[in-house]
Amino acid sequence: MNLANEVPSVRSSAHAWGDACVFVIDADRCVRESLASLIVSAGWQSKSFSSAEAFLACPRLVARSCLISDMAPPDLDGLKLQGLLAARRELPVIFLSSGIDISRTVQAMKAGAIEFLTKPVDSEALLRAVRQALELSTEALNREVEMQPLRQAYTSLSCRERQVMALVTQGLLNKCVGAELGISEITVKAHRGKLMRKMGARSLAELVMMASSLGLAPVAIKSRTLAATRLASSTARAITGSIAAF
Repeated sequence: MNLANEVPSVRSSAHAWGDACVFVIDADRCVRESLASLIVSAGWQSKSFSSAEAFLACPRLVARSCLISDMAPPDLDGLKLQGLLAARRELPVIFLSSGIDISRTVQAMKAGAIEFLTKPVDSEALLRAVRQALELSTEALNREVEMQPLRQAYTSLSCRERQVMALVTQGLLNKCVGAELGISEITVKAHRGKLMRKMGARSLAELVMMASSLGLAPVAIKSRTLAATRLASSTARAITGSIAAF
């Protein structure tokens, strides 16, 4: 997990996240001013930028927000900009374009864009898209608040405890984890007990769910360890089947 991509620390999902802010990226000054006027008249704050680079240089804002961007800023392709913002789930994107490009529209929508509108933009359609985007932004911020205790618990784990967690949540037995890490099974059990307590997990199933919520990527497992794990699993199933038949 890349902790650098997290939403900065927030305190409570009970507050309304302050005033919403709608960012605008467009090289055309007239377009920026027109959009800013519409946004402010709807009761939101507006911050405009003439380029994607100028926007990216702006400090990250932890508040209800969304981005309205021209599909082709002068310095960075819109789809590339969208990719750079993928980790910022609190910032949904609305694209504007001077023409219809079906292929790029499909790509943008598949990547999570809220809407793809053509210029000149229909004011009501844009405001509807902004309202939807801000609702999604609020949901993302609230989810981040719920995730903070889990992230903090994971951060408290030692490097070895994280390694053990990654392997046991992939289904490896303690013995196989030890073989993979070059430590004894007893040591694995000790690390496993500590990390379970730190994470507040009452069972392996709960720990697996936590790993999934954190977005932990699977780690590569040596072939001999994987083979041993499969053998142990098949043996366990065979024994269970024999007992059931008896």
